[in-house]
Order: sequence, then C-alpha cells, then structure tokens
Amino acid sequence: MFSSILRTLRGPNLEVFKFGMYILFPIGWMYYFGTNLEDRFTVENFWPSQENSHRIPFEREEIRDEVRRIARETREKENRRRLEDLRLGGGVIRRTDREVDGGLEEKS
Repeated sequence: MFSSILRTLRGPNLEVFKFGMYILFPIGWMYYFGTNLEDRFTVENFWPSQENSHRIPFEREEIRDEVRRIARETREKENRRRLEDLRLGGGVIRRTDREVDGGLEEKS
C-alpha cells in the first residue's frame, strides 16, 4: 500500500504534493489554534477578581488613607526587620534621626 503511494509521488506529482503540504499545513495549524480558544487554552482564575484587584484611589480621603496604610506597612516591616536582626545578631537596635525626632516607639 505505502509503496504504491511512493511510486506515484515522482516528478510533478511530488511537487504538487509538496506544494499542497506547504499550503495546507499552516492553514491547518492556524485553524487548530484559532478555533475554540475559550475552552481549550483557558486557565481558570487567571485574572484576579474585582475584590482582589488593586483599586486606584481618586478622592483626597482615599489617597490620604492609602498613604497612611503604606507608611504603616513600611514601619511594620522595618520593625520586624530590626527585631529579627536583634534576635539573630544579639546587637543593639540603632535608632535613625527620624525615629528620635518623630517617634517610632519600640514595643518591649
């Protein structure tokens, strides 16, 4: 069976076959990947929900609250880092000028 197909694919028939493959292969590839994309190539819960996504504040109060929240988180991270350094290194916690003037209080 296969040898009879190979015997007929000589000369011009081979060129017609190759030309057909050159044309049909990319078309078939595009058809396969271009149809039914929603079912085949989706990742569930890829995009965050509206509640979990970042919301940009526009009002003055919202901006002020956001700045306060970021400053609070930064202070908490700095305090955690300092306590971790103290716990691991056994050294003394050094205060910055801002802390001496403006008042970060360390918890005992």
